[in-house]
Amino acid sequence: MPASLRSRSFVIMALLPALLIFIVFAIIPIFWSAYYGFFEWKGLGAAKLIGLDNYRMILEDPVFWRALKNNLILIVSAIIGQVSIALLLSLLLLKNTMFNRLMRSAVFLPMVLSTVVVGLIWGYIYHPQIGLLNQLLETLGLESWTRSWLDDPKINMFAVSIPINWANIGPYLIIFIAALQNISTEINDASKIDGAIGWKKLCFVTLPMIWGTVVVTIVLCISGSLKAFDHVIVMTRGGPAQSTELLATYMYNNTFTVYRYGYGSAVSTMIILISAVLIGLNHIITKRRG
Repeated sequence: MPASLRSRSFVIMALLPALLIFIVFAIIPIFWSAYYGFFEWKGLGAAKLIGLDNYRMILEDPVFWRALKNNLILIVSAIIGQVSIALLLSLLLLKNTMFNRLMRSAVFLPMVLSTVVVGLIWGYIYHPQIGLLNQLLETLGLESWTRSWLDDPKINMFAVSIPINWANIGPYLIIFIAALQNISTEINDASKIDGAIGWKKLCFVTLPMIWGTVVVTIVLCISGSLKAFDHVIVMTRGGPAQSTELLATYMYNNTFTVYRYGYGSAVSTMIILISAVLIGLNHIITKRRG
């Protein structure tokens, strides 16, 4: 047997167990959930076929559209607050010094923490009476700025997005540092000779060289924001008055609170479709940019 064929066979055999696990626990449940989206089912007993009625009810429910709007806010804030900050920090912390290694660890630390812990920490920070944020504003003489950060429908979604972004900057920082380190020294030297320094180097040399990585991180932001759940459940449970409801919490509440498993399956299918549409739009936009 040729060496190339043996190598290909080894790769296939090595990947086969992980591929089978992925198919069984990820791909098949997606299609199974999409199937139950056409039924009225409470999780027990017989399922009643109702066709597209679940999807019609979803599109007619104002709570669904509010959850979608909140998810879009979360996506925009993630791209600005996670990708942009991670890219900036990666440029500042690129050199492998002791201080930079400590700073990288500090930025990555929130990712290691449980999302429940992160939600509890920020819940106390935002607390209207004993919260650190309001106390800090009062100390600075800005009492008029104090408020119930998680109770005000005008700002609570933005308040919720901050801890989510804070907790997810670390992985993107590592990704960007790895991408920047893969830029050859010859390219950096040539850019200096040509006078590309500072912002010119960033815009015309660095970003084009790592643009593929930027696109991947944006895709990860979109998918991560659409499945955001833990932080919101801990801090607000989607309230007050469903003002911080997300698609994932909307699906959870309909599935496990009121036992509409068929409806919840339809919502999960809608999340997948919305994710596919947004990722497709991202591909079109970033392809033109690239």
